[in-house]
Amino acid sequence: MTHSVLIFGPLTDITGQAQIEVTDIENTSQMIARLVEMFPAFEYQKFAIAIDNQIVNGVTEIKEGSSIALLPPFSGG
Repeated sequence: MTHSVLIFGPLTDITGQAQIEVTDIENTSQMIARLVEMFPAFEYQKFAIAIDNQIVNGVTEIKEGSSIALLPPFSGG
């Protein structure tokens, strides 16, 4: 199964694009591991993961058709 992942902010400097495709993942832990394989600099980045417009924590299942986004740290003001 292939998932599209939207990339925001300075994280696009790592990927060189605002959207990437990630295959053969079932949860957020597998996704992070795959991202580090594809882009080793992700190992040292802090970011939040949003699935279907909800920020998730811990290992979370990724269902087929889910929207996934990586969000860099941000602050209000």
